[in-house]
Amino acid sequence: MLRSPLQSYKTISLETAPPGQLVLMLFDGAIKFLERAKFGFGIEDPVEMNETVHNNITRAQDIINELNSTLNMDQGGEVAVVLRDLYVYLDKRLFESNIRKESQGVQEVIDRLSTVQEGWSKMLEQEAAVAC
Repeated sequence: MLRSPLQSYKTISLETAPPGQLVLMLFDGAIKFLERAKFGFGIEDPVEMNETVHNNITRAQDIINELNSTLNMDQGGEVAVVLRDLYVYLDKRLFESNIRKESQGVQEVIDRLSTVQEGWSKMLEQEAAVAC
């Protein structure tokens, strides 16, 4: 099967990105899926609304659970503990939002993930500046 140039680029980017950049890409993906879920709340057809919200929240939860499962608790110290607690909370919040079909929890998770993503991005920038 032939891949589009965009699919090929994405595959190569994932395979060659350093670990810190991969984490940033995971944050981007989770936020993207949550934005789609938020959009889903405005769909008038109840079946389409439920599918859109559910599928995108579930995808975001998968990413959050992946972030959680890859934490290095031995070397991460207090930061890893705080992130683990945060990821567990975010997963629970999304579960509740999905069951109740309420957008406030989705927005809360977007806000919290965006804050962590911003901090992660700044950390990577500082590491790159130090390496030069």
